[in-house]
Amino acid sequence: MTAPEFRYSDLLPIGADDTRYRLLTTEGVSTVEAAGRTFLQVEPEALRLLTAEAMHDISHYLRPTHLSQLRTIIDDPESSGNDRFVALDLLKNVNISAGGILPMCQDTGTAIVMGKKSEGVLTGVDDAEWISRGVFDAYTELNLRYSQLAPITMWDEKNTGSNLPAQIELYSTQGDPANPAYKFLFMAKGGGSANKSFLYQETKAVLNPTRMLEFLDEKIRSLGTAACPPYHLAVVIGGTSAEFALKTAKYASAHYLDNLPTEGSMAAHAFRDLELEEEVFKLTQSFGIGAQFGGKYFCHDVRVVRLPRHGASCPVALAVSCSADRQALAKITAEGVFLEQLEREPAQYLPEQTDAILGGDVVRVDLNRPMADIRAELSKYPVKTRLSLTGPLVVARDIAHAKIKERLDAGEPMPQYLRDMAVYYAGPAKTPDGYASGSFGPTTAGRMDSYVDQFQAAGGSHVMLAKGNRSAQVTKACKEHGGFYLGSIGGPAARLALDCIKSVEVLEYPELGMEAVWKIEVEDFPAFIVVDDKGNDFFAETQKPIALRVRTRSAERV
Repeated sequence: MTAPEFRYSDLLPIGADDTRYRLLTTEGVSTVEAAGRTFLQVEPEALRLLTAEAMHDISHYLRPTHLSQLRTIIDDPESSGNDRFVALDLLKNVNISAGGILPMCQDTGTAIVMGKKSEGVLTGVDDAEWISRGVFDAYTELNLRYSQLAPITMWDEKNTGSNLPAQIELYSTQGDPANPAYKFLFMAKGGGSANKSFLYQETKAVLNPTRMLEFLDEKIRSLGTAACPPYHLAVVIGGTSAEFALKTAKYASAHYLDNLPTEGSMAAHAFRDLELEEEVFKLTQSFGIGAQFGGKYFCHDVRVVRLPRHGASCPVALAVSCSADRQALAKITAEGVFLEQLEREPAQYLPEQTDAILGGDVVRVDLNRPMADIRAELSKYPVKTRLSLTGPLVVARDIAHAKIKERLDAGEPMPQYLRDMAVYYAGPAKTPDGYASGSFGPTTAGRMDSYVDQFQAAGGSHVMLAKGNRSAQVTKACKEHGGFYLGSIGGPAARLALDCIKSVEVLEYPELGMEAVWKIEVEDFPAFIVVDDKGNDFFAETQKPIALRVRTRSAERV
């Protein structure tokens, strides 16, 4: 046998950087000459400043490409009315968040920082500590939310009160010896989109066009809408390990890998499959799920990355970036500290006329009426009906539900507030001075599914409001007990806080912080009927894979 040729390639050769940056500062960076080389010296305060500024920007601004895609939904004559309604609401939301006070989403996420430090960069400190200080500054000084729980024992947790720890991964790279640089990807990943990262351990059998599309048809549908579509969807096929496949999917969903090669080679590097991306994108448009409540735009775009693999393993990873598409690139060079230029003037993407764009009727629901009257009104309309809610809502999520269940299990009655009011699954970010509410969007409904039958049987939770699809047990409970699940648009937390939520007060469990039970007054709060009292579930049909009839590329070549 001929001896193999040595080949080396970065597994993820990300290509040229065509990002538009803005200069933050020239302070804190300098060059020194030693041993015939140029070194870049970075002061730790520069790391702290860059991180704090990055976390601020990605909480309030979006990339121009993302905003253009939202506008495309509005302008596309094939979009459904619900598609356009969601896209318009998301554009209104980012115009509010761009004011720099209310973050675009109430779940301001886990701070994730990936850095590539060329060997010519000197800091003299634990870089992760100073990056963490920047995360701390942003989350404690801005109107963001603390979501990180420290494990005190195996079963007990306590909120850290600062959103630390951050996930920080730093890599050493050779870089350009003449121009040392420190490059970063900053992300804020909320629980909704993070929970829609999936790994499937498949085999060689999936590596053909027909089976792959059948597989993806089933798995992508199962993502549902809890992570706030339209999505930037990433599919990664292969991987030197399961964890590398998942990490690559996360990077791809952030468009970090857009400049990968588009063909493979014996160097075994990753590449993008542009043809399969287009096929999968068309597949998602056929689902009927749309931008949350029916239509065409389940996804903005799709990235498909092929990785090398061990012959006995074939991981397939899925990941999404949601409507809060929060990431930014950054770099530190001899010229200064730079951060990706996100769009600070998103109003240019709003259409001039909105009423004609939306079309369709909206049903106005008075939540001040008795619960029996509210349910009777909702019973008149089919699933997918667009609603406008005005009146009181009780707000309760995971921990509050667990506490109420403990009371029911102990023989105590259902709290009167869950009998009298519709329940909104949500948890607010911090309230800015002078505002009625901080950003206050819906959380994932599915986490409360196990409580619904018991709560409705006890006379509560007959009308629920949150985001995402729900399990069959919820549909069954609503049919049996005369309940409804209303879908709220996932994403526009800033707009809901500014335009729809008029007052917020704690009803119970104030010690739980954002997990407390709240009462809020809302006005013209948008929602859709998703599950009704007759056993209908809008999402049930969209979860059934269709018979795929695709002209595969291999067939075309025959």
